[in-house]
Parts: sequence; C-alpha cells; structure tokens
Amino acid sequence: MKTGRPRGRPKGAKNKRTVEREAALKEMTAAVEKTVEGAFEGDALAYLTSIYKDPAKPDNLRMDAAKVAIRYERPALIPVEQAPYPDFVPLAVRLKEYARRDLIEANAAKAIEGGNPALQD
Repeated sequence: MKTGRPRGRPKGAKNKRTVEREAALKEMTAAVEKTVEGAFEGDALAYLTSIYKDPAKPDNLRMDAAKVAIRYERPALIPVEQAPYPDFVPLAVRLKEYARRDLIEANAAKAIEGGNPALQD
C-alpha cells in the first residue's frame, strides 16, 4: 500500500555514520596535505609517514604504518657473499706450504754441510 509519504531512507542516500566518517576523512586529508605536500598524489610513503607520526592516532595503527613504511625509508640490506681476494690462500694451504718450505730449508742445510760426493775431488 502506497501512502505518498516516503518510508525510510531514500535509495542511494548515505546514513549518518557514513556522512560523519567521510567528513572526518576529508578533514584529516586536508590536515595531512597541509603538513605533507603532495601526500595524496600517489605518494603512499608520505601518507604512511603522516599516520605513524600523528600522536592522535591509536598506537596499533601507528605501529602498523611504521612497519610498512620502514622498508621504503630504510631498505633492508641483502646478504652478499664476500668474494675472496684474487691472491687469497686458505690458512690450511698456507700452513702446509710453510711446513714444506721449512723442510726444504732444513734439508738444504744438511746438503750444504755434507756436500755433494760426486763434486768432491
């Protein structure tokens, strides 16, 4: 039955809470743009920065924004394998070489003292 009087909210009309939320969002957007130029021109980092620096926001929201923004502000270092120097010789190989050289020097001293019997007159 139609009475000619509309019942309820018209189709497509926003409820009171939606209107309040949109007004608060516009107010916040204006405040952020005033402090951070170009914050909403595709600059997500500026937006996140404005959220985590705003003490009026809840701590959990600020912390989440900071977690996301930190990867853009200070990129993580990548673990890189250090290439050895071109003249790098491992310690074990050097120790073996030192022992071989010491052995040669010790045997050379014995050879000099005894001399070569084929060259003796």
